[in-house]
This record gives sequence, structure tokens and C-alpha cells, in this order.
Amino acid sequence: MSEPSRAEVDDASFIERSRCDPEVFAEVFRRHAPDITRYVTRRLGDDAADDVVAETFLAAFRQRDGYDLSRRNARPWLYGIATNLMRRHLRTEVRQLRLVERTGVDPVTASFTERSDERLSAEASRRSLAGALAALPKGHRDALLLVAWGGLSYSETAEALGVRLGTVQSRVNRARKKLRKELGGINPMATVSEESL
Repeated sequence: MSEPSRAEVDDASFIERSRCDPEVFAEVFRRHAPDITRYVTRRLGDDAADDVVAETFLAAFRQRDGYDLSRRNARPWLYGIATNLMRRHLRTEVRQLRLVERTGVDPVTASFTERSDERLSAEASRRSLAGALAALPKGHRDALLLVAWGGLSYSETAEALGVRLGTVQSRVNRARKKLRKELGGINPMATVSEESL
């Protein structure tokens, strides 16, 4: 019988093997670093993102012996570590959101976008959204952005933040209501996407 391909092996298997062979942990990094990097860059900007992503995977590597191997997907665990590390950068995140509010330039999509009438309109709404996001309480912003930008489910978000599912649902709901009000009735989840801020 042949050995399963890397795609067929889940994160828990790599983490378990990395306990004896540390180099195997590189596969967990390879699988998740691009998504974690986009998420952190969007929240903190390029300067702080590199450090937070590096710290996230270093912390994960150091904590791998305590990883619950029944959790086959390490994604929520990694987003939780990244979110905890970003708390030290709260002022940077708010500054980043205020910068986007003033300029309309998103550090993740800026180099990949073309100017058009539609893009200029999106830029104007991006500014309003950035200001509204900066005004949200930290817990609400974390929950909303893990769902919207991190692509985590509500249950994965609860796992990442170490809170109950109902808490995540409540925080996201309240954040949506507040953003909808600030944005003049626009659905914030349609605005808080990969294409926008």
C-alpha cells in the first residue's frame, strides 16, 4: 500500500510527526502561512505583519507538544495564536484602519488592483468601512474579521478566540449591526470581504 499524499494527510498528523522530526512542521507553515499573512497584513499593515506571522509559527512550533491531535485542522489554532499576538499591536491596527480610512488604500490589495470607476467607488466605501471597523470594540472586531477576512466558521472563530460559539455569534451580530448603521444601511459582510478593505 502506498503512502498517502501530503494533501490527504491532515495538520494533526504533521504536528504529531513534528514532535519527533521537527522539520516536518514546515508543512504546517507551508499550508497556512499565506492565509495567516494576508489576515495579519490586512489588520496591521506590512511592517508588523511579518513579525506577527513569524511569532505565530514560532509559538505554534513551541506549543506543538500540547496540540490536541483530535483537532485535525490547525487553522483555528493558528488564527487564535495570531489574534492573541496582534493584541500587542492594537494601536497599530487602529492606525492601519485609520490610514485606510484616509487614503482608501488596502495594503493587501493595493499592488494588485487597477484603477477604474468601480474601483474608485469601492475605495470610497473602503474608507468608511475602515473608520467603522476602527471604532468597534476589540472583541467584536476580532470575531468579525476572523470570519470575514480569516474565512473561519463561527465554531472555528470560537475555538481561535477561546470563547463560546454563542459569544462569537453575538459579537459578529453586534458588529454587523453597528457597521450597517455606520455605513448607512450597507451590508457590512458584503463590504468586509477579500475584494474590499
